[in-house]
Amino acid sequence: MAAVSRSLAFYLVFYGGSVLFVLAALAVFPFSGKALVAVTHGWTRYHRRCVRWILGIAIREEGARHDGPALYAIKHESFFEAIEAPNLFHQPAIFAKAELFRIPGWGRAAREYGLVPVERSQGARALRAMVSAARDRVEKGRPLAIFPEGTRVPHGERAQLRSGFAGLYKLLGLPVVPVAVDSGPLYHRVWKRRGTITFRFGEAIPPGLPRAEIEARVHEAINALNS
Repeated sequence: MAAVSRSLAFYLVFYGGSVLFVLAALAVFPFSGKALVAVTHGWTRYHRRCVRWILGIAIREEGARHDGPALYAIKHESFFEAIEAPNLFHQPAIFAKAELFRIPGWGRAAREYGLVPVERSQGARALRAMVSAARDRVEKGRPLAIFPEGTRVPHGERAQLRSGFAGLYKLLGLPVVPVAVDSGPLYHRVWKRRGTITFRFGEAIPPGLPRAEIEARVHEAINALNS
Protein backbone atom coordinates (compact mmCIF):
# COMPACT_ATOMS: atom_id res chain seq x y z
CA MET A 1 0.00 0.00 0.00
CA ALA A 2 2.89 2.36 0.75
CA ALA A 3 4.27 1.78 -2.75
CA VAL A 4 0.91 2.77 -4.24
CA SER A 5 0.76 5.98 -2.18
CA ARG A 6 4.33 6.95 -3.06
CA SER A 7 3.77 6.24 -6.75
CA LEU A 8 0.55 8.27 -6.90
CA ALA A 9 2.30 11.17 -5.19
CA PHE A 10 5.20 10.88 -7.63
CA TYR A 11 2.91 10.93 -10.66
CA LEU A 12 1.05 13.96 -9.33
CA VAL A 13 4.15 15.98 -8.37
CA PHE A 14 6.50 15.01 -11.18
CA TYR A 15 4.09 15.14 -14.10
CA GLY A 16 2.27 18.14 -12.68
CA GLY A 17 5.58 19.96 -12.30
CA SER A 18 6.65 18.83 -15.75
CA VAL A 19 3.82 20.88 -17.23
CA LEU A 20 5.50 24.00 -15.84
CA PHE A 21 8.83 23.00 -17.38
CA VAL A 22 7.14 22.43 -20.74
CA LEU A 23 5.56 25.89 -20.56
CA ALA A 24 8.95 27.38 -19.65
CA ALA A 25 10.57 25.58 -22.59
CA LEU A 26 7.91 26.91 -24.96
CA ALA A 27 8.45 30.41 -23.63
CA VAL A 28 12.23 30.47 -24.15
CA PHE A 29 12.39 28.22 -27.22
CA PRO A 30 12.04 30.93 -29.91
CA PHE A 31 14.70 33.14 -28.32
CA SER A 32 17.52 31.14 -26.76
CA GLY A 33 18.96 27.68 -27.25
CA LYS A 34 21.00 28.05 -24.06
CA ALA A 35 17.87 28.83 -22.07
CA LEU A 36 16.19 25.73 -23.51
CA VAL A 37 19.14 23.61 -22.39
CA ALA A 38 18.92 25.16 -18.91
CA VAL A 39 15.21 24.33 -18.68
CA THR A 40 15.89 20.76 -19.81
CA HIS A 41 18.57 20.29 -17.16
CA GLY A 42 16.28 21.81 -14.55
CA TRP A 43 13.63 19.24 -15.46
CA THR A 44 16.04 16.31 -15.14
CA ARG A 45 17.20 17.56 -11.73
CA TYR A 46 13.56 17.93 -10.69
CA HIS A 47 12.95 14.32 -11.71
CA ARG A 48 15.92 13.15 -9.61
CA ARG A 49 14.61 15.00 -6.56
CA CYS A 50 11.15 13.46 -7.01
CA VAL A 51 12.69 10.00 -7.36
CA ARG A 52 14.74 10.44 -4.21
CA TRP A 53 12.33 12.20 -1.88
CA ILE A 54 8.97 10.83 -2.99
CA LEU A 55 9.74 7.33 -4.27
CA GLY A 56 12.56 6.71 -1.81
CA ILE A 57 14.93 5.56 -4.55
CA ALA A 58 18.61 6.26 -3.96
CA ILE A 59 21.03 6.56 -6.88
CA ARG A 60 24.46 5.02 -6.60
CA GLU A 61 27.41 5.26 -8.98
CA GLU A 62 30.23 2.74 -9.21
CA GLY A 63 33.36 3.07 -11.33
CA ALA A 64 34.51 6.20 -13.11
CA ARG A 65 33.87 8.14 -16.28
CA HIS A 66 36.54 8.24 -18.96
CA ASP A 67 38.99 11.13 -18.89
CA GLY A 68 38.48 12.40 -22.43
CA PRO A 69 36.08 11.91 -25.36
CA ALA A 70 34.18 8.64 -25.20
CA LEU A 71 31.06 6.84 -26.31
CA TYR A 72 29.03 5.69 -23.29
CA ALA A 73 27.02 2.54 -24.02
CA ILE A 74 24.20 2.39 -21.46
CA LYS A 75 21.93 -0.50 -20.51
CA HIS A 76 18.29 0.42 -21.11
CA GLU A 77 15.68 -0.97 -18.70
CA SER A 78 13.34 1.98 -18.21
CA PHE A 79 12.64 5.64 -18.87
CA PHE A 80 14.75 6.36 -15.78
CA GLU A 81 18.21 6.20 -17.39
CA ALA A 82 17.08 8.20 -20.42
CA ILE A 83 15.93 11.15 -18.33
CA GLU A 84 18.84 10.72 -15.91
CA ALA A 85 21.55 11.04 -18.59
CA PRO A 86 21.97 14.85 -18.26
CA ASN A 87 22.53 14.33 -14.53
CA LEU A 88 25.27 11.78 -15.22
CA PHE A 89 27.09 13.74 -17.93
CA HIS A 90 27.59 17.36 -18.92
CA GLN A 91 25.12 18.02 -21.73
CA PRO A 92 25.39 14.58 -23.32
CA ALA A 93 24.75 14.09 -27.02
CA ILE A 94 22.39 11.12 -26.93
CA PHE A 95 21.62 8.94 -29.94
CA ALA A 96 17.82 8.82 -30.28
CA LYS A 97 15.38 7.27 -32.74
CA ALA A 98 14.80 9.49 -35.75
CA GLU A 99 11.03 9.05 -35.37
CA LEU A 100 11.17 11.19 -32.24
CA PHE A 101 12.62 14.09 -34.21
CA ARG A 102 9.48 14.14 -36.38
CA ILE A 103 7.22 14.96 -33.42
CA PRO A 104 6.12 18.60 -33.76
CA GLY A 105 7.87 20.79 -31.23
CA TRP A 106 9.77 17.94 -29.58
CA GLY A 107 11.85 17.28 -32.67
CA ARG A 108 13.02 20.85 -32.98
CA ALA A 109 13.83 20.97 -29.27
CA ALA A 110 15.82 17.72 -29.56
CA ARG A 111 17.90 19.16 -32.39
CA GLU A 112 18.44 22.36 -30.45
CA TYR A 113 19.71 20.37 -27.49
CA GLY A 114 22.05 18.41 -29.77
CA LEU A 115 20.65 14.89 -29.77
CA VAL A 116 21.80 12.69 -32.65
CA PRO A 117 19.03 11.14 -34.81
CA VAL A 118 19.33 7.42 -35.58
CA GLU A 119 17.89 6.31 -38.93
CA ARG A 120 17.77 2.53 -38.69
CA SER A 121 16.49 1.72 -42.14
CA GLN A 122 18.72 3.84 -44.41
CA GLY A 123 22.00 1.93 -44.25
CA ALA A 124 25.46 3.36 -44.80
CA ARG A 125 24.29 6.86 -45.71
CA ALA A 126 22.43 7.24 -42.42
CA LEU A 127 25.43 5.86 -40.53
CA ARG A 128 27.73 8.46 -42.10
CA ALA A 129 25.28 11.23 -41.16
CA MET A 130 25.22 9.99 -37.56
CA VAL A 131 29.00 9.88 -37.42
CA SER A 132 29.28 13.41 -38.80
CA ALA A 133 26.80 14.74 -36.23
CA ALA A 134 28.52 12.83 -33.42
CA ARG A 135 31.95 14.17 -34.36
CA ASP A 136 30.55 17.69 -34.29
CA ARG A 137 29.33 17.13 -30.72
CA VAL A 138 32.69 15.65 -29.66
CA GLU A 139 34.52 18.68 -31.06
CA LYS A 140 32.36 20.80 -28.77
CA GLY A 141 33.49 18.78 -25.77
CA ARG A 142 30.28 16.83 -25.29
CA PRO A 143 30.20 13.15 -24.29
CA LEU A 144 28.27 10.74 -26.51
CA ALA A 145 25.68 8.37 -25.05
CA ILE A 146 23.89 5.50 -26.72
CA PHE A 147 21.52 2.71 -25.71
CA PRO A 148 23.05 -0.05 -27.86
CA GLU A 149 20.12 -2.46 -27.37
CA GLY A 150 17.94 0.07 -29.20
CA THR A 151 14.94 -0.26 -26.90
CA ARG A 152 13.98 -0.97 -23.28
CA VAL A 153 14.79 -4.51 -22.20
CA PRO A 154 13.19 -6.10 -19.11
CA HIS A 155 15.53 -6.70 -16.19
CA GLY A 156 16.92 -10.22 -16.36
CA GLU A 157 16.92 -10.38 -20.16
CA ARG A 158 20.09 -10.00 -22.25
CA ALA A 159 19.06 -8.59 -25.62
CA GLN A 160 21.56 -8.51 -28.45
CA LEU A 161 23.06 -5.17 -29.45
CA ARG A 162 21.77 -3.41 -32.54
CA SER A 163 23.92 -4.06 -35.60
CA GLY A 164 24.67 -0.36 -36.13
CA PHE A 165 26.50 -0.05 -32.83
CA ALA A 166 29.66 -1.80 -34.07
CA GLY A 167 29.72 0.33 -37.23
CA LEU A 168 29.40 3.49 -35.17
CA TYR A 169 32.20 2.34 -32.88
CA LYS A 170 34.47 1.65 -35.85
CA LEU A 171 33.87 4.96 -37.60
CA LEU A 172 34.05 7.17 -34.52
CA GLY A 173 37.34 5.71 -33.31
CA LEU A 174 36.53 6.51 -29.68
CA PRO A 175 36.85 4.45 -26.49
CA VAL A 176 33.59 2.89 -25.34
CA VAL A 177 32.59 3.01 -21.68
CA PRO A 178 29.88 0.42 -20.92
CA VAL A 179 27.39 1.45 -18.24
CA ALA A 180 25.27 -1.14 -16.44
CA VAL A 181 22.08 -0.04 -14.70
CA ASP A 182 19.41 -1.93 -12.76
CA SER A 183 16.46 0.48 -12.84
CA GLY A 184 13.88 -2.02 -14.08
CA PRO A 185 12.81 -3.75 -10.84
CA LEU A 186 12.23 -0.45 -9.02
CA TYR A 187 11.19 2.07 -11.68
CA HIS A 188 9.75 0.24 -14.70
CA ARG A 189 6.46 -0.61 -13.06
CA VAL A 190 3.17 1.16 -12.26
CA TRP A 191 3.70 0.98 -8.50
CA LYS A 192 7.35 1.88 -8.09
CA ARG A 193 9.43 0.39 -5.27
CA ARG A 194 11.88 1.88 -2.79
CA GLY A 195 15.52 0.86 -3.03
CA THR A 196 18.74 1.77 -4.82
CA ILE A 197 19.40 2.08 -8.54
CA THR A 198 23.03 1.59 -9.47
CA PHE A 199 24.97 2.93 -12.42
CA ARG A 200 28.15 0.90 -12.87
CA PHE A 201 30.74 2.44 -15.19
CA GLY A 202 32.96 -0.24 -16.68
CA GLU A 203 36.54 0.15 -17.81
CA ALA A 204 37.00 2.00 -21.08
CA ILE A 205 37.30 -0.32 -24.09
CA PRO A 206 39.83 0.98 -26.62
CA PRO A 207 38.92 1.72 -30.26
CA GLY A 208 39.92 -0.52 -33.11
CA LEU A 209 38.71 -3.91 -31.88
CA PRO A 210 37.01 -6.44 -34.20
CA ARG A 211 33.23 -6.32 -34.28
CA ALA A 212 32.72 -9.61 -32.44
CA GLU A 213 35.02 -8.56 -29.61
CA ILE A 214 33.59 -5.08 -29.02
CA GLU A 215 30.03 -6.41 -29.10
CA ALA A 216 30.84 -9.24 -26.69
CA ARG A 217 32.67 -6.98 -24.22
CA VAL A 218 29.97 -4.28 -24.22
CA HIS A 219 27.18 -6.85 -24.00
CA GLU A 220 28.78 -8.52 -20.98
CA ALA A 221 29.57 -5.24 -19.18
CA ILE A 222 26.17 -3.56 -19.57
CA ASN A 223 24.52 -6.70 -18.19
CA ALA A 224 26.75 -6.83 -15.11
CA LEU A 225 23.80 -5.90 -12.85
CA ASN A 226 21.25 -7.93 -14.76
CA SER A 227 20.52 -10.73 -12.31
